[in-house]
Amino acid sequence: MVVSRDWQEVSVLECILSSLHIGVKVERSAQSARARFFKTKVDALIVDRDMVGSERFLESVRISRSDNKSVPIVLLSGSPERHDLPVSGATFFFEKPLSVEEAVRTLSAARNMMLHGRLRYHRESLDIPVSLDLGSRSKVHVQLRNLSQGGMGIWASHPLESGEPVKINFKLPNADCCVQAEGELAWADKHGHAGIRFLDIPPTLRRSLQLWVERQYFTN
Repeated sequence: MVVSRDWQEVSVLECILSSLHIGVKVERSAQSARARFFKTKVDALIVDRDMVGSERFLESVRISRSDNKSVPIVLLSGSPERHDLPVSGATFFFEKPLSVEEAVRTLSAARNMMLHGRLRYHRESLDIPVSLDLGSRSKVHVQLRNLSQGGMGIWASHPLESGEPVKINFKLPNADCCVQAEGELAWADKHGHAGIRFLDIPPTLRRSLQLWVERQYFTN
């Protein structure tokens, strides 16, 4: 989302972002930007600090969003004294007038941060068998429903107990990789649905899982 009334700079940003295959929503006031930001999913913010109300908007973003560090914030200003990135919570800064070369370099870095944030929470839908070792009981066979870098959703033929440690074993589809890891039942309902949080995964396996999730994300 670009928050600015400077149509010349906005035009340059829209052109660059389009070339990076990033969709753009432009808000001409801090008030409308605030309404959109807190009601919809925003992957990154570009805010013109020379616009009236921008400081209050940035402050609301910093205070109200506990996860705002995962959202790249780019500041745009013609005033050199407005470079206080740590105070504003911003990640990058553009000085007016925009340098296209610098903007491309910075927005490319912001794009990488956006993708990292998306992939971190992306869940790939699956329907494959998984073997769980619940420790106190014999092994249980369940169905994997979705998979992310940090955990998985499953379905069992009978309810499971949340908080219970588990050992996980399944083969990733279309990959020469078998997932063997330790986890915890983060939640479970009375219908057999449950979520597992990964706790202990070998570094090489974690990297393989990360690459597999990325490949599915960009293929679908």
